[in-house]
Amino acid sequence: MTSAVPSAVVTAVDTVDARLRRELLACWTEVTNAGGAVGFVPPVTEDDVAPVLDALLDRVRQGRERLVVLTEDGALAGWAVLSLSLSPLRRHWATVLRVQVHPHRQGRGLGRVLLSGVHAVARDSGLEMLHLTVREGYGLERFYAQWGYREFGRMPGAIRLGPGDDREELHLYVRL
Repeated sequence: MTSAVPSAVVTAVDTVDARLRRELLACWTEVTNAGGAVGFVPPVTEDDVAPVLDALLDRVRQGRERLVVLTEDGALAGWAVLSLSLSPLRRHWATVLRVQVHPHRQGRGLGRVLLSGVHAVARDSGLEMLHLTVREGYGLERFYAQWGYREFGRMPGAIRLGPGDDREELHLYVRL
């Protein structure tokens, strides 16, 4: 899928080679260390992130998750994950995880390109609805509201960033 950013392309990836794994790892580490709310609290090293990435990639290989990558000029610019349900009662929706754009590429609309691509991959996969969570205090719910996501719940104190720094986790959904 080509986007509004002429050289940006979003694709679903089923196989991750060593080069893409390195790019995913570097991106995730750099996004976290730049303050991104993508599953860690900075500072992190690639050694911190690698086991979590490898577990995610195992689930991609098993078909339990879909990896969606954003490239710009042939280089990884960002990525996200569609986490699929194993339950036959929930196969019509997925949870969106780890939405991130490399810090050096932010501020040019690539987050919108990536999310649009995630939605396209979800629709092409037969999904009808998406769910995601965001950390309180980052304002991310405003970004997702532009795409039709609506809040349906909050879990107080679900995310502990440090001693005495607990945040709510906001649950959002959108029908595709």
